[in-house]
Amino acid sequence: MNAHAVVPSAVRLLRPLQPMTWLERSWHDIRQVPSVSFGHGALLAGMGLLLMLFAKDRFWVLAGALSGFLLVAPILATGLYAVSRALERGEAAGWSTVVAVWRSMDRRLVVFGLLLAAAGTCWVMTSAALITLMAPHRIDTPVDFLRHVVANRDSWLFELWLALGGLLAAPVFASSVVAIPMLLDRPIGVWAAVLASWRTVRDNPLPMAVWAALVMGFTLLGLGAMLVGLVFVVPMLGHASWYAYRDLYPASA
Repeated sequence: MNAHAVVPSAVRLLRPLQPMTWLERSWHDIRQVPSVSFGHGALLAGMGLLLMLFAKDRFWVLAGALSGFLLVAPILATGLYAVSRALERGEAAGWSTVVAVWRSMDRRLVVFGLLLAAAGTCWVMTSAALITLMAPHRIDTPVDFLRHVVANRDSWLFELWLALGGLLAAPVFASSVVAIPMLLDRPIGVWAAVLASWRTVRDNPLPMAVWAALVMGFTLLGLGAMLVGLVFVVPMLGHASWYAYRDLYPASA
C-alpha cells in the first residue's frame, strides 16, 4: 500500500447544521453493534476513572490530565471508525473488526497516536506548571480548584488556563477532525491527512465550529456525570466522526 498517495483536493461544502445529522446517524451504528460501541465508551470512562484515582489528591495534575486525555481520545476511537466503515459497506462488524485494526499496527496510525500523546503530555505539564506556580493557594481537590482558580476574581488564572488550553486544542482539532478516519480508509501519509483535515476546517469554518462545540458540549456532559456519561458520549461522537469524514470525502472520490 502506497502511504504517500495524495488525498483528493476537493472538499465538500457542508450546511452549517449538518453535524447534527452525524449524531443522528451514529445511533444507527450503535444500535447495530451496541456491545462494541458501549464497550469503547466504558473503556475510556474506565481510563478516566483511573486518572481520577491516581490524582485524587493532586487536582492540579488531574485538571490537565483529563483534558490531555481527551486530546488522545480520537485515536482510541479508531475501532469505532472501522466498525462504521464495515457497516457502511454492508459487512459484518464486531469486536473482530476492532481487533483487526489494532493488530494491523498501521505505522501511520501509530505515528499519529504518538503525536496526539505528545500534545496531551505537553498540555498536562503546562497545565500543572501554570496552576502550581500561579494559584494563590495549594490546589489539591476540585473544591480548591473551583475556589482558588475558577472563582478567584482577583486573578486571571482561570481565563489564562482556558486560553492556553484553547490554543493547544484548536490546532489539534483542526489536525485530527478527519485525519484518523482518512488514515484508516485511504493509503495516504500522515502529513497529507493532516493537510486535508486543515483544508476541511478552512473550507467549512461554520460547520466545523458547530461540530467542535457539539464535541466539547457532550464531552463536558460526559465528564460532569462522574465519567459515566462517557459510556454513551464516546460511541456517539466516535461513530459521528466517521460520518463527518464520509460527508466531506465520499467513498466514490
